[in-house]
Amino acid sequence: MPIFNEQVAIVTGAASGLGLAIARKLAADGARVALLDLNEAALTEAALEVGHEALTFAIDLTNQGQVEDVVSQIGERLGRIDILVNSAGVTGATNIKSHEVNTANLRFVFDVNFMASFFTSRAALPWMLRQNYGRILHIASVAGKEGNAGMLAYSASKAAVVGMTKVQGKEYAESGITINALAPAVIQTPMVDAMPPEQVKYMTDKIPMKRCGTLAEIAHMAAFIVSPGTGFTTGFTFDMTGGRATY
Repeated sequence: MPIFNEQVAIVTGAASGLGLAIARKLAADGARVALLDLNEAALTEAALEVGHEALTFAIDLTNQGQVEDVVSQIGERLGRIDILVNSAGVTGATNIKSHEVNTANLRFVFDVNFMASFFTSRAALPWMLRQNYGRILHIASVAGKEGNAGMLAYSASKAAVVGMTKVQGKEYAESGITINALAPAVIQTPMVDAMPPEQVKYMTDKIPMKRCGTLAEIAHMAAFIVSPGTGFTTGFTFDMTGGRATY
């Protein structure tokens, strides 16, 4: 029997990179997946890769009203929401020191990386509470645990995601809903490809394995965290750093 056996999963940032890899894995393991992303054209292509009757929603995840409407549509159309994976994220301006940070860019990064994850989890939780079951996974970053020089907006926003995970994990611990985070080091994605080479080198130099993680590796870990069998861990931030974080 497939691991997820027709469970309904929402994946944000699903048009490419981590989100698409995770969506493919969940669908391959039996989930019905709703793909959320701002890039409508890329979503159409992603749905073909995911298959299994994947639904697509072109949405601005920083718009709370849009998020609530789309999550409601998914719940009403499919009858339930079992899994939420918040993978949408941006790095913002990098390789700059704090006194050079642009306030508007900082707010934008927080809106995408933190507020969007709050909006989606806030909208999905009532559906999970109805059935006393759910799995929420926020994609954080080792930068949120340790801080990467030159990446104030990204590091601080991901630290906020880790903090939210701890709070939510405790709040819903008795409800059958687990809420965890995954903190990867640098993963080879289009977002990383677009970063300055010196910023990527700074990050990979800290990894004992001396390489980026792969999309297949992160999809495997994400599927494990949101699986029915992973039921006694919540509020936790899982490591995926090639040996960088051993605490």
